Amino acid sequence: MRNKLALLFCEQNESNYRLIAGVDEAGRGPLAGNVVAAAVILDPKSEIIGLNDSKKLSESTRDKLSKQIKQQALAFAIAEADVSEIDRLNILQATMLAMQRAVAALQLEPDFTYVDGNRSPQWAYKSKALIKGDQRIQSIAAASILAKVHRDQCLRVLHEQFPGYGFAKHKGYPTAEHLAALQALGPCPVHRRSYAPVKAVLETK
Repeated sequence: MRNKLALLFCEQNESNYRLIAGVDEAGRGPLAGNVVAAAVILDPKSEIIGLNDSKKLSESTRDKLSKQIKQQALAFAIAEADVSEIDRLNILQATMLAMQRAVAALQLEPDFTYVDGNRSPQWAYKSKALIKGDQRIQSIAAASILAKVHRDQCLRVLHEQFPGYGFAKHKGYPTAEHLAALQALGPCPVHRRSYAPVKAVLETK
């Protein structure tokens, strides 16, 4: 059975470009931790079944697909923008920076890039931004999976470094549990001080 992500664009078959990178991010909404971007150039001769928006996949499926993507892709890279960059630049610009870093780190230089969202970073690559691109383009879906799996792993490490906040569970998102811990403990070094809930706690403290 062919991949059910029957894409509106099949980049490998319908494009004149040879090396096409899909780019996506994970972690724009959380109150803590870095924002992560990934870039993937898939091999059109090596199909990966089950690619989809990482949020629509279970954790175990994401982990399995992440390993498969790394084994079968022509090239992939993962990059981050840290909390200080998020606070200094704002989350949009920090996300663009992480995407630039991911594409620059690819082992192969892409001829074209597809970027999830409504804008592409400022770079020299020919590029197209697509809203819900992770549901439409295989390489973007692959990038979304790598970014999500990597960031989740990073938050599990932060959970060990800063116990009490529940990072391993909520991955830094503003859940009720996280907000309660933030009120009780105050922000830790990996909290984004430019985000309203964190800023509000700092002002009250």
